[in-house]
Amino acid sequence: MRIRGCHRSLAVAVVTGALVAALASCDSGENDRAEPVDAGRVRVVEALKQLIKDHHLPGAQVVVTDRGQVWTASAGVGDLERGTPVPDDARVRIGSNTKTYVATVMLQLVAEGEVDLDAPVERYLPGVVHGPGIDGNRITIRNLLQHTSGLPEYAAENGAPAKPGQLDFQAARWVTVDTAEVVRNALTMPADFEPGARWAYSNTNYAVAGMVIEKITGESVGAQITRRIIEPLGLRDTYYPDPGETDIRGPHPVGYAEIGGKRVDYTMMNVSGAGAAGAMVATGADLNRFFTALLDGKLLPPAQLSEMKKTMALPVSGPPLGYGLGFMRSELSCGKESWGHGGDIDGFETRGGVTADGRSVTVIVTEVPEAPEASADVTKVVDTALCATD
Repeated sequence: MRIRGCHRSLAVAVVTGALVAALASCDSGENDRAEPVDAGRVRVVEALKQLIKDHHLPGAQVVVTDRGQVWTASAGVGDLERGTPVPDDARVRIGSNTKTYVATVMLQLVAEGEVDLDAPVERYLPGVVHGPGIDGNRITIRNLLQHTSGLPEYAAENGAPAKPGQLDFQAARWVTVDTAEVVRNALTMPADFEPGARWAYSNTNYAVAGMVIEKITGESVGAQITRRIIEPLGLRDTYYPDPGETDIRGPHPVGYAEIGGKRVDYTMMNVSGAGAAGAMVATGADLNRFFTALLDGKLLPPAQLSEMKKTMALPVSGPPLGYGLGFMRSELSCGKESWGHGGDIDGFETRGGVTADGRSVTVIVTEVPEAPEASADVTKVVDTALCATD
């Protein structure tokens, strides 16, 4: 076990019952004072260890922020070849958490009078959103942000052959992709349903939303996110990758993917294909700061935050989930309400949330679990961490 400051980091590799003793006697600085064992924290670390053990994942990390204090625990390893742990301040690809940043920028533009949530996409991108059963005059900005547009999915499912019009991310791993071309190709497929008829997750919605932001502002969506969110919040470990950028800046674990039945290093990739739907990089601590600031009303006026939090129930089993405008609400086992998003991209899965009392959690896994049970157990770690009390 590796421990650096009990309040800050608990890194767990192959851990035994020494955890409790280590928590009780960890170094507290110059005075070398012992801190009491925190039962809630122990439960979180044990849940993280169990996740690695049960599902044979390479590595995982939980980052908990509560009352201004941040602590981090890691299980497994951050590099299978070297056997090194997940870095304390690990930067990872955050996938679809990017959508919440994009939705926040769009709602800031709404507050500034530049965008009307219930205006048709055609107003902002004339002639762009059209195809079989697809009419940009009937699809609103709200439909895009809430996944009720009926636009077909442009991204081929992980491991599944790409359909005509879809982007195969693994085939395009090193390619700089043009979003407008991706959208044009996707819209050769028929609409999934009439706008507003139901909910269905589609990355195409946020590819189009990103195009709207760029058309209105004259800047890239990455530049807008940086200027409006990253810089004001001081998120020094968060960024939107440059076009053609393939590595992850700063300390990071290896991200793995199962390809052809083999686990391979998938850390490096060109994420231009993910774009506004999932390109960003951040640490767990920065994700916690972003979602906390958003829920606290530091990024949006009350009217726009209220619109963002208007959710529709999702057709899923288990605890109720609701999807707003790039913002998801879930009910925890302890009765609390949590807000966040989550993201999957080759190499990394991130799950988390923030509660009204200000406790925020991010769980990172260095491989997207293939089994639904594994993803469910990642969510259970989030639940355990959000419900625990320090």
